Amino acid sequence: MTALVVAFAALLAAAAAATPGTAADAPYCGITWGSGDKTAGPMSSSPLVEVRTGRHECHDRVVFEFDGPVTGYSVGYGETYTDGEGLALSPYTAGGALLRVSLRAPAYDDEHLATVLYRVGDHVANVVRYQTLRDVVFGGSFEGYTTFAVGVRARLPFRVFLLAGPGTHSRIVLDVAHQWQQ
Repeated sequence: MTALVVAFAALLAAAAAATPGTAADAPYCGITWGSGDKTAGPMSSSPLVEVRTGRHECHDRVVFEFDGPVTGYSVGYGETYTDGEGLALSPYTAGGALLRVSLRAPAYDDEHLATVLYRVGDHVANVVRYQTLRDVVFGGSFEGYTTFAVGVRARLPFRVFLLAGPGTHSRIVLDVAHQWQQ
């Protein structure tokens, strides 16, 4: 009987060794984004008109919507400063890590009137019951740049991408994963 048990154990070990990859090797939900800085696109004069958030199975999302085409952004982990004043936002932003979001478009129109209702330091989204997002704080808009501090639970992988529409609008989308690996 022991010879049978030893042979069965050897067979199981051989099968495990022959199986390529394990769950520990697989990326969480197929996410391979990483946490390095992401930057793209030139400046635009199309103003920001809305910020909203969403919960998804594998990540939380922040959407920045503009009244026209926008492709310019810079997003990375680190301190975020208010536009025009240079005040650090970390003391006012919830979360274990801070994503600094710089959008290469204004939050005001050609007459310099605000196109969003936020003031510097305003918390712009309710993220209660979100798994990863902890806060979204408006850092202001100055000389064509608009800044946000996005507080997240921890330094996690994120991606940034562009979407056209609705209509003539465009969106810059920030997704932050719930975790690294399974």
